Amino acid sequence: MRAWRDGTALPSGTPQQRALLAVLLLRDGRTATARELIDAIWGDDPPQQALATIRTYASRLRKILEPGTLVTESGGYAVHTPPGTLDLALARGLAADAERARTAGDRDHARTLLSRALDLWDGEPLAGVPGPHAETERTRLAEWQLQLLEARLDLDLEVGHHAEAVSELTALTAAHPLRERLRELLMLALYRSGRQAEALAVYADTRRLLADELGVDPRPELSALQQRILRADAELARAEAPPAAAAPVHVRPAQLPATVPDFTGRTTFVSELREILSAADGQVMAVSALAGIGGVGKTTLAVHVAHAARPHFPDGQLYVDLQGTEPRPAEPVAVLGSFLRALGTPDTAIPDTADERAALYRSALDGRRVLVLLDNARDAAQVRPLLPGTAGCAALVTSRVRMAGLAGAHLVDLDVMSPEEALQLFTRIVGAERVGAERQAALDVVGACGFLPLAIRIAASRLAARRTWTVSVLAAKLADERRRLDELQAGDLAVKATFELGYGQLEPAQQRAFRLLGLADGPDISLAAAAAALDLPEHDTEDLLEALVDCSLLESAAPGRYRFHDLVRLYARACAERDEPDPAERDAALDRLLDFYLATASAVYAVERPGDRLPAHLAATAHPGLAFTEPRAALDWLYAEADPLLACVRQSALRTTGRADVLRRAVDLLWAAKDLTESGANSKQYESAAVALRDAARAAKDPHAEGRARTALTNVHLVAGRFAEADDEARQAMVLAREAGDPLPSCWAPNDRGIIALYQGRHADGERYLLEAIDNFRADANHIGEASALCNLSRIHVELGRLASAIDLAEQGIAIYDRMGLTLRLANGRYALGIALTQAGRLSEALTQLTEALALFHDNRQPLWEGVTHFRLAEAHLAARRPTLAAAHAEQAIALRGIGGEWRRATVLTVLGRALHGLGQRDRARACWRDAEAVFAGLGSPELAEVRALLSSEIAA
Repeated sequence: MRAWRDGTALPSGTPQQRALLAVLLLRDGRTATARELIDAIWGDDPPQQALATIRTYASRLRKILEPGTLVTESGGYAVHTPPGTLDLALARGLAADAERARTAGDRDHARTLLSRALDLWDGEPLAGVPGPHAETERTRLAEWQLQLLEARLDLDLEVGHHAEAVSELTALTAAHPLRERLRELLMLALYRSGRQAEALAVYADTRRLLADELGVDPRPELSALQQRILRADAELARAEAPPAAAAPVHVRPAQLPATVPDFTGRTTFVSELREILSAADGQVMAVSALAGIGGVGKTTLAVHVAHAARPHFPDGQLYVDLQGTEPRPAEPVAVLGSFLRALGTPDTAIPDTADERAALYRSALDGRRVLVLLDNARDAAQVRPLLPGTAGCAALVTSRVRMAGLAGAHLVDLDVMSPEEALQLFTRIVGAERVGAERQAALDVVGACGFLPLAIRIAASRLAARRTWTVSVLAAKLADERRRLDELQAGDLAVKATFELGYGQLEPAQQRAFRLLGLADGPDISLAAAAAALDLPEHDTEDLLEALVDCSLLESAAPGRYRFHDLVRLYARACAERDEPDPAERDAALDRLLDFYLATASAVYAVERPGDRLPAHLAATAHPGLAFTEPRAALDWLYAEADPLLACVRQSALRTTGRADVLRRAVDLLWAAKDLTESGANSKQYESAAVALRDAARAAKDPHAEGRARTALTNVHLVAGRFAEADDEARQAMVLAREAGDPLPSCWAPNDRGIIALYQGRHADGERYLLEAIDNFRADANHIGEASALCNLSRIHVELGRLASAIDLAEQGIAIYDRMGLTLRLANGRYALGIALTQAGRLSEALTQLTEALALFHDNRQPLWEGVTHFRLAEAHLAARRPTLAAAHAEQAIALRGIGGEWRRATVLTVLGRALHGLGQRDRARACWRDAEAVFAGLGSPELAEVRALLSSEIAA
C-alpha cells in the first residue's frame, strides 16, 4: 500500500499506521468506529493503550494527507478521497464497465477495460500490512485479481487470441495448479492453436493432480471439454477473428474500391449477379466469375454489384487485385495472409503454408456472411484457395479468361457495351449540352472506341478536360485510328489505341515519364524512385506524375506512391519500344532505378551498422540514393520499398546479357537488403530474386557475381532451416570467391558454413570454417564480421565443452560491437554470451545478457531473432529450475517462430516439454516431444536421439 501527492511518494508510517489507513480506505468513505479499527488492526490481542494508539496514528496521518481527507465522525474515523485517486476504486469501476461492455457485445472494449484494471495491480495487495483485516482483504483481492484474469483470458479466446494466451495460461496453471478454470482455458487455447494432443495432455495432468492432491475428479465442465476435443467438435474450434490493433470493435473488413459515380448500363448483368449473390443468404456459397477482354469493364461492374449487394453481407467485404496479367501474379499464400489479417487474425497465428492458411481462412469465415471480390485473376488454380467455401458467403471473380475449371461457378461473359449504353456513358462524362449539340459526332466517337468502356471513359475524360475542343475535333482524331480500334475486338490492340488518344495529348515531358516509368516492374513506385528513374528533381517528377494521374494514365496508390493499371503498363511499354528507338535510353532508366535502390539500401545498411565494411565492397553507383540519420527511418524505408526493390532485382536478372555491371549491382542490392530475409519479411520474394541472379551469373560465367548470389542464397536457406541446401550454396560460394578474389563471400561463406555445421552437430568442421572466416575478416579489416565469427565460434566451443574460451570469445565479439556502436549486432553478441553463460552455470548473468539481447532484437524489428532468444531464455530458466518461466518463454518462441524453420520449432518443443514435465504436466510434455520427434525424424536431425530418449526414459513414463 502506497500513497502519492503530485507524483511524490508520501511516508505512510509504521506497519500498524498503514493498517489503520488501509482499513479506512477499504471502507469506501464509510465511518469505522474505534472498536472496529482496534479489531481490524490487532484482532483478539490489542495493546492496553489501543485507543490512544489509534488516535496517535490518526493524528500522524492527518499531517501527511491533504486537509479534509481523514475526518472524525460519530466517535470514529473516515477517509474521503476524490474520484479517481484510489486504485481499488478505479479497478472496480473498470471491471463494472467491462461487464457492461461484454453484455452489450463489445468484447474488444471489455478486454481493454479488464487489462487496464489488471494493470493497476503492482505486487501483492496490502503487502507488509499487519492485522487480521489486512490478511482477509489480501486473500479477497488476490482471488478477485484471478477472477479478472480469467475473465480477460476468456475474452481473449472469444475473439481469437488463443495463440497469444497459451504462454500466460501455462504460467498461471503452474502458479495455481488446482484452479480448474485456468486449466479449462488452457485446453481451449491449445486446441484452437492446433495443438490438440497438448490440450488432451493438460486434462490428463489435471485429472492425475486432482486425484493425488484432493482425491476428486475434474469438474463436469472440464470433462465435457475433453470429450468435445476428442470429438474434434467444429463449434469448439470456432473463434471470432480478433480485431486489428487499431480497431476498437469487432473486425468487419470493408475493402471494396469506390464505385464509379457515372456507372452506366449493364442492367441485365447487374440483376443477374445480384440475384446469384443474394442466394448466398445462409443457404449456399455463391461464386460468380466475370470474363472478358481487357478494358471491357469487368472490375467496374463487379465493384458496382458488390456495393449493391453489401446489405446481404453484413460481416464485411474483402478485395484483392490478383495481378493475373503480370509476369508474376499474386501468390494465393500471400493473398490468404492479407485476408486473414483483414479478418483480425494476428501475424503470430497465421501459418506458413498455403494449405494451412486456406484452412484457417475458411474457419475464420465460418458462420459469417462475407463477400470476396477476386479481381484480375490469372486462372482457376489461383482462385480456388481463396474461395470462402462456407454457406452465407459469396465470391465475385474477374478475369480475362473464362473460369470453366471453377466448379460450381456461375460464368458471365462480359461483352462490349451496346451503342445506347456507350453513348450514355460518354454523355455522363462529357456533359449533355456538348453531346446534344453534336450527337452524330458523339456516336462516331463511341463507335470508334469500339464501345469498349475503358476506351470511352478515357476519350470522354480527355474531352471533358479540354473545354476548347468540340466533339467533332475528338471524332476526327479518333477517325485516324479507326483501323486500330476495329482491331480491338480481336484482342488488346484496341486498348492500346484507346490509350493512344490520352497519350497523344500529353506534353513531351509527360510522355517521357509515362513511357519510362512503365518499364519498371513492381506493384507500385515511390516518388523518389520515380525521380531517379527519370533523372529529374522530385518536385518536377511529382508535377509530371500528378498530371498523369489527372489523365487517368496513372493511379495514386497513396501519398507519394504511384501505380499503373496492368493494361496501361503494357501500353506504356509499347510506347517506350516505339518512341524510344534507342534501347540504351530504356536501359538507362532502369539502370538509374537500380542505382537508386542500391545506393539507398546501402545507406540503410550503413546507418544501421556503422563501421561495417560491406558498403565499401558494393558496386559503385552513378546516381545517388536517399540519406538517413536515424536507423528507424532507414528501416521504415527498406520495409516499405521491399516489394518494388525486389521486383527491380528480379527484373535486373532478366537483362544481364552482356551487362556484367547490371548483374553485379543487382547482386549487391540483395546483399544491402539482407534484413528482408533475416527479419522473415519478404523471404520468398528475396529467395526468388537470389535464385534468378545465381542462375544469371552462372550463365554469364561471372564467378564474382555468382559467388555473392550463392552467399545470399545461403542465408535464405539458413534462416529457413534448410541446412543441406545452405551448405551446398556456401561451399560453391567459397570456391567462386577464391576464383574471383572477392573478400565478401570469402569471409561470409565460411562463417555461414560454421553456423550450419553447428546446427548439424559437426563441431570440428564448424570450428575450422569459423577460424578461416576470422582470418579472412581480419585480412579485410572487417571488424564487425570478425566479431560475428567470434560469437559463432563461441557457440561451437560451448558444444565442445570449452566453456571458458566460449565466454571469452563472445566477450571479444561484444567488445568489438560495443566499440563500434552497433546496436543490432550487439544483440547477436549478447545472445552468444548468454548461451555460453547458461552452459557454464552462471545463470543470472546469462539471463541478463539474453534479456538485453531480446530488447535489442525487438527494437530492430527482428522477430525471428526474438523467437530464438526466447528459446535461449527458456533454456536458462530451465537450468535455473524455474519451469514456469521456461515454459512461458518457450511458448513465446513458438509464437514468434525463429531462425531455423521446422528444425528450430522442434528444438523449442523439446525444451517446452522439459519445462512442462518440471511442472508435473507429463502428458502434455510427451505430446510436445512426439511433435519434435516427428520433425527431427523427417529432417534426419541428430537431436532425434535426445527426444526419443526422453520419450522412452523412466522420467517420461
